[in-house]
Amino acid sequence: LELYAQRKAAEGIVFSEDSEWQRELEAAFPFELTPDQARALAEIKESMQSSQAMDRLLVGDVGFGKTEVAVRAAFKAVMEGRQVALLAPTTVLATQHFETFKARYAPFPVRVEMVSRFRTQAEIKKVLADLKLGAVDVLIGTHRLLSKDVEFKQLGLLVVDEEQRFGVRHKERLKSLSVGIDVLSMTATPIPRTLQMTLAGVRDRSVIETPPPARTAIQTSIIPFRTQVLAQAIRQEIRRGGQVYFVHNKIETLPALIRGIHELVPEARVAMGHGQMGEHKLEKVMLDFIHGEVDVFCTTTIIENGLDIPRANTIIVNRADRFGLAQLYQLRGRVGRSHQHAYAYFVVPSRQHMRSEARQRMKALQEFSDLGAGFRLAAADLEIRGAGELLGSRQHGHIASLG
Repeated sequence: LELYAQRKAAEGIVFSEDSEWQRELEAAFPFELTPDQARALAEIKESMQSSQAMDRLLVGDVGFGKTEVAVRAAFKAVMEGRQVALLAPTTVLATQHFETFKARYAPFPVRVEMVSRFRTQAEIKKVLADLKLGAVDVLIGTHRLLSKDVEFKQLGLLVVDEEQRFGVRHKERLKSLSVGIDVLSMTATPIPRTLQMTLAGVRDRSVIETPPPARTAIQTSIIPFRTQVLAQAIRQEIRRGGQVYFVHNKIETLPALIRGIHELVPEARVAMGHGQMGEHKLEKVMLDFIHGEVDVFCTTTIIENGLDIPRANTIIVNRADRFGLAQLYQLRGRVGRSHQHAYAYFVVPSRQHMRSEARQRMKALQEFSDLGAGFRLAAADLEIRGAGELLGSRQHGHIASLG
């Protein structure tokens, strides 16, 4: 509470109106902004131009263009000579943001850097030295950004992507870094505690609910484990030139699963990826999949966040009853990112073997399968799990007692 009070009382940075370069950057975007995107951007800019420090939650569905809004907000901060930090939960996602930002800022003298596992110690050391001198404008990274040795010369904006993936401690460490600094958190499915805070007005929120044109809703099926059904789902996707994600969250039984898929669909090219592989090996598998050299990607939940592969339009999640609602929603959002019709299959055991909460989650998922449902789904999650502690670090659960 003290921290929130400090942030409210601290003089924020008053950013000036859009510059000429800002207009150029925005005009270079190849798509038309959706009405919600435009509104969210206007709200963010207004918050940045006011004297209070911004603390805004941007809730937008997977693939609804939150990144573009962040690109523009970050550019605005850089134009004032401030630095921007972008925090992402996974190395893969950080890499993807790094490439997007570099591409969008290419015509301008803006320096974008990244710290993550895919970088060598020497590279990171040099980047951090430049950061301290103020020579790096935008720094993108994973939890590595929260280390003690990361020092900014003049931080102006902090962007947290997939905020539901960070614990309360991480977030509070960020906030203590950022008293008087503008903060933009982005998520498709805010965790109950965060949602509660925005509903109670502790934080502001902008919601992007309009889908990009030509998107269709993802067809969601909840099915028992039947090999023939799964084989058919995989074949159908390969036949139309697409790719399949197969999510199975037990690393030790992944190889057995892959053998099973080989037997069922011998023509498929199958690859495996999980967090315990070496960095370079994992990176290579990911790149093969992105370039279309793999048909079925068997993986753990490392693909949960932000992977953007338009050709992959079928996802199968094994033992879906063991995942949280936000996780399943994120996983489902990996597909349906192009004009192709997408399918999600959640494989669950029979009803009597499922806990009642898991049943509620499955029901919510089937009900909210239309586009832009992330916010409503998060509200359902809030109802199922409770709002967590306002004064403690638990992110969900019901308040047991008031003393």
